[in-house]
Amino acid sequence: MMSKLPKNKTSVVTILRNPLDRVFSTYEFSVEVAARFLVYPNSTSAKQMTRRIRTKNNNAVSTLDIWPWKYLVPWMREDLFSRRDARRLRGIDDVKSSDTYDMGDILMPLEEYINDPIAHDIVHNGATFQIAGLTNNSYSDDSHKVRHCVQKHKALGEYVLQVAKKRLDNMLYVGLTEDHRKSATMFANVVGAQVISQLVASNATGDGEANIKSEESSSFSDSELDDNHQQNSTSEKRVAKTTSTKSTAGNNENMTVGKLMSAYGTCISGLRKTQARRRTNSLKGISPANFSKEARLHVSEAVLQQIRSLNSLDLELYEYAQDIFGKQQRESAEMLFAMEGLEDMFKYSVDISLWKFMLWAMLLVLLFIFVNARRKTSKVKI
Repeated sequence: MMSKLPKNKTSVVTILRNPLDRVFSTYEFSVEVAARFLVYPNSTSAKQMTRRIRTKNNNAVSTLDIWPWKYLVPWMREDLFSRRDARRLRGIDDVKSSDTYDMGDILMPLEEYINDPIAHDIVHNGATFQIAGLTNNSYSDDSHKVRHCVQKHKALGEYVLQVAKKRLDNMLYVGLTEDHRKSATMFANVVGAQVISQLVASNATGDGEANIKSEESSSFSDSELDDNHQQNSTSEKRVAKTTSTKSTAGNNENMTVGKLMSAYGTCISGLRKTQARRRTNSLKGISPANFSKEARLHVSEAVLQQIRSLNSLDLELYEYAQDIFGKQQRESAEMLFAMEGLEDMFKYSVDISLWKFMLWAMLLVLLFIFVNARRKTSKVKI
């Protein structure tokens, strides 16, 4: 894709995540979205309703359209229905296991998930393959052959890793999910001025409002699968629309990096609350399973070590990204320090200029008074 764009006008940014956390998060989100379909009596009716909703909303974008969820969610959906049907056939209501990540009667255990061929193809070392352009969603057909070759011959992974590292080196910005706030602040400082200038230009030409309407018309909540979720989603969209319209109308022209970060903080706070509510509603279908940081502590060290082993390329790439991030932080701090120094010098020079101006003004006033006094004295003498 990048080869099709002009190099001097194209910049790439990315955010990497700790590989262990990424695997956990991928597993959890796949199950969470798939669990929303359990409001239907069976898998067939769930798929039929999904097609109906997506046909009705032609311009909508669903999680099922986005890589890698378009592969992982249907996989988990079929698995959840299969396990629920098996429970009903056996007449099992309660689950004895208290470990969410090993609750086989309700959902696919984490250990089974990480060893499945689908996870090997899409999840493991996903960051390295994605940055190198070698996922099953890549632009080039040859990428699939290369990826499968590397998965078969592990020693070749080192070459893919070097490609990924080189691409990170050439990116405008590399952030870390674990340092989210610092990453967001640095991103705002690196590209904030460009974004702000585009927002102002867009607002001036009237494109800003058109873009908002376009985004609203193309938004699609998977929670439409559930009537209760749909009502919540509608009210949330209404609030978001009002806030967005006010923000765009009043703030774009006076936007600064500081205001941009403030707006981002408000936005991300609301988004996290919405996601938390949505996750709670979704996981009701697979109760008593409940994903949390505390629940992760019950996962055995053997499984954790297996995840690390299966994602060895991502672990090394993440360490490399941490070094780049640290370098970016230092450069950003040095630039900020230099800018503050220039501002101080400017203020100092302005202060000196002001004092000079005041001094000359006072001298001119005194001179004027003196001259006038001389003129009056001369007239008296005459």
